Amino acid sequence: MYIILFLIIISLCIALGFLLAFFWAVKDGQYEDDYTPAMRILFEDQKTEENDNN
Repeated sequence: MYIILFLIIISLCIALGFLLAFFWAVKDGQYEDDYTPAMRILFEDQKTEENDNN
């Protein structure tokens, strides 16, 4: 019986850690620009002299 209680407490601590990491990422601005990465593949890269020499 004690092992079940121990496992529940450990799983709640891990879940709380993931929740805090998610809130930290949102506060840090990780999810602000969700449109540009999907559209970036549609635009061609600008050619530079290094690319022309290869």
